Amino acid sequence: MSDSLSSPAPSPLRQRNFLYYLMARVLGTLAVQMQSVAIGWQVYDMTGSLVDLGLIGLAQFAPFLLLILLAGHVADRYERRRIIVICMLAQLLCGALLFVLTFSGIETVWPIFAVLVLYGSARAFMMPATQAILINLVPQASFGRAVALSSSTFHVAVIAGPVLGGLLYLAGPKVVYAIVAGLLLLAVILMAMTRTLTRQPGGREPVSWHSMLEGLRFVWSRPVVLGAISLDLFAVLFGGATALLPALARDVLHAGPTALGMLRMAPGVGAALTSVLLTFFPITRRVGLWMFGGVALFGVGTLVLGQSAILPLSLAALAMMGAGDMVSVYVRHLLVQLETPDSIRGRVSAVNSVFIGASNELGEFESGITAGWFGLVPAVLLGGALTLGVTAVWMWRFPILRTMDRFPRAAIVPAGKN
Repeated sequence: MSDSLSSPAPSPLRQRNFLYYLMARVLGTLAVQMQSVAIGWQVYDMTGSLVDLGLIGLAQFAPFLLLILLAGHVADRYERRRIIVICMLAQLLCGALLFVLTFSGIETVWPIFAVLVLYGSARAFMMPATQAILINLVPQASFGRAVALSSSTFHVAVIAGPVLGGLLYLAGPKVVYAIVAGLLLLAVILMAMTRTLTRQPGGREPVSWHSMLEGLRFVWSRPVVLGAISLDLFAVLFGGATALLPALARDVLHAGPTALGMLRMAPGVGAALTSVLLTFFPITRRVGLWMFGGVALFGVGTLVLGQSAILPLSLAALAMMGAGDMVSVYVRHLLVQLETPDSIRGRVSAVNSVFIGASNELGEFESGITAGWFGLVPAVLLGGALTLGVTAVWMWRFPILRTMDRFPRAAIVPAGKN
């Protein structure tokens, strides 16, 4: 590891703009988590279809996949802060539309899926900009701690959001959607107040297939980066059991929306506790093995979840999954951001976002289809087994990642320099 990452670093919390970014991200994540619980329960209550639960993920992922390479180029060409503000405004519109649809007495699910297509489009442009901007908000020496703090506060919202969403859903989904819109409005204001410490390299490369595919070429040429993000893709793709939580809550645990909120909260608890530990005890050695270990722990947690018929054990399994995922995300984020020049960081983050989006939304779709074919519990167990299989294969296929000991050094462009 470079000296800047291994030596004592000033707290990123001393950076006012990092605090604005952090609060905006927490509020936005809180809103999205509340909205996810409401949508999942509302759709399953309307149709009772496991496939429809999977379609929730597909509706968000399809536009994401179509737009993400362009979004990465936009994140390198235009100011990332403004992109994030515009995308948060689009998410605010989605929350308002869901409120209007529910208030008007919606009886079919396709308008909800249409709103999710808009949300997925906004998310496509937001993810590369969000991933790429963090390194511009703090000094390089504080970047590792900033990643851990950003992850820990993110998971605080992931913990609180589902619980609040489940409790507020008792008063009706329109109440949830109204509060979601209010939180996103505050997030927009805070993000608009944020300024970067370092600026993006100059130049406005024209939009072309060559420029949009630059991030993909870079990832393909770096086995460390390719191995790290493809591991997440296939492991979580097969282990996307969270899409089935509404069905697990109602049909296996025989519980209601409040229990669903607790289940959606549990991975965030495990991740938040782990990120706090990483803030004080960052991973500095054997980084490759730590990442593989995190993914393996995620797979074991998925197997336990599939075997569980009681709420406390299911919560523990989901917390285990969150802890494993947090370790993997922490290592992968540092590897990708520190390996990548800032001039193409948006495009590389876009490729990373494709892998993350596929492992989440497409994984939810895969889980819904698999559950429709084989049944609810067998689908969860199959996902956990495949996650462990992917971990073993990637350890064999990417020995450079398995044996990697320290993080690389990043190149930062200071403000005022080209």
